[in-house]
Amino acid sequence: MSLFIASLNSGSNGNCYYIGNDKEAILVDAGLTCRETEKRMKHLELSMEKVKAIFISHEHGDHIRGVEVIARKYHLPVYITHATLQYSRLNIDLHLIKRFSASIPVNIGTLSVHPFPKLHDAADPHSFIISGNGVTIGVFTDIGTPCEHVITHFKQCHAAFLEANYDEDMLEQGRYPAHLKRRISGTHGHLSNSQALELFRRHKPAFMSHVFLSHLSKDNNNPELACNLFNTHRGNTNIIHASRYKETEVYHIQTQASNDKVKKHKAVVTTVQMALF
Repeated sequence: MSLFIASLNSGSNGNCYYIGNDKEAILVDAGLTCRETEKRMKHLELSMEKVKAIFISHEHGDHIRGVEVIARKYHLPVYITHATLQYSRLNIDLHLIKRFSASIPVNIGTLSVHPFPKLHDAADPHSFIISGNGVTIGVFTDIGTPCEHVITHFKQCHAAFLEANYDEDMLEQGRYPAHLKRRISGTHGHLSNSQALELFRRHKPAFMSHVFLSHLSKDNNNPELACNLFNTHRGNTNIIHASRYKETEVYHIQTQASNDKVKKHKAVVTTVQMALF
């Protein structure tokens, strides 16, 4: 009764999340190059042969950079909405393109992927929860406001990748032009530390064992600041930073029937990782 999860990278320089069981896995977004994705998977002793599909949340480059090559090399179906495909201008072999619709689950082996709409400045943005072996994992990034769809699905998760993109004071006082600050902090932008914390405090289920703070801004946030903010209110939930420079370790997420334990996979993560940018 468990799933294995890892962030391969999380940030404006590339996003990619691995969720799987002993036999099959999916990637949510593929924002790293194929070579970098393979390298990080190898560090974690994860097999690309177990990956059975890629799910695309929206068309921004940091979520789709590696899709074409990875899909072609490994003959992976790419689940994507019509509007996202149109605006992404991805060149994917037709037989690998698979459509998904909000609220209609997609089964990948014994994994069930549930897409749901969210507020973000993209053509047709979606997030996902992935269920299998009695465990549910959520990917909640690139969200302007925690709408009812986000709240409803967050409440179901044993573990979640949760966006904490910016500190409000750092953004306000930083070097970004006013129009970009408005875009980031707007209702179709990104979640701030305080917005993410409010979602966490008000709607975290008792069985949520881990939250991975994700998509942190390089310029407008600080991992220590974000983690300290959450650790003050974490209760029994472990707080992990999903880095923009290297992969996390692989975490073994178990159900309450297994005492809600979360164990690190035996793989050892390389601690020195060259930044992409």
